[in-house]
Amino acid sequence: MGKRIYIGIVMLLISGGLMAIEKDSLHYHRDGTKRYADTAIYQGIQLKLDIGNMAVEMIRTEAKVLSFEGAMSIRLKNRFYPTFEFGYANAHALSGGGHSDGDGAFMKVGLDVNGLRKHPESPNALLVGLRVGTGLQDYQLSQVAVCDPYWKTAELLNTDHQFRCDVWGEIVAGCQVQIWEGLMMGWYLRLKILFTRGLQNDDVMPYYIPGYGYRDQTNWGFNYYIGWKF
Repeated sequence: MGKRIYIGIVMLLISGGLMAIEKDSLHYHRDGTKRYADTAIYQGIQLKLDIGNMAVEMIRTEAKVLSFEGAMSIRLKNRFYPTFEFGYANAHALSGGGHSDGDGAFMKVGLDVNGLRKHPESPNALLVGLRVGTGLQDYQLSQVAVCDPYWKTAELLNTDHQFRCDVWGEIVAGCQVQIWEGLMMGWYLRLKILFTRGLQNDDVMPYYIPGYGYRDQTNWGFNYYIGWKF
């Protein structure tokens, strides 16, 4: 209980500090509308919920995937967006004539840069950035055919409650627009590169990696999100 109270106090102090920074950085036009000073560092926070990747995975036929993803980004100097993304996914797939079942969580950290500098106070942005992601999952394989590279023979593999951690990098590009005061919409295209393929036993590699997608060396992703700007 004491630990929870301590964490709560720290979060309140952080929130108060951010609001104080934001208040000090505000200037006002003659018409009363607010704007941020050019020298302000912090200019707000955005919370986002992805609906694009969820829809794409539901209509793909390679596996039955249910995926949820959210994100938080901080706007700095009207141009930089440190971003934290997180989510959960489970997948049931046919693999090598057998079945792959797994579920787990993932998170990504990275930075976006706004390429629109003509109107720096606008919440609209054209974004490019990088991410580093990691996914943790518990999975099992049943009746998956594994080929012996020397004898050229195959055997059926069954595993129970395997644990795996994968790491990958992403190059992202996208945009965001404000469609109503505070309400944001936008999208990302992602090129993903898996770093941990070949570093672990790929014979028992799950068919789907939470946050990354299918287990190819490279992968593409798409996110369409709605969010709120504070």
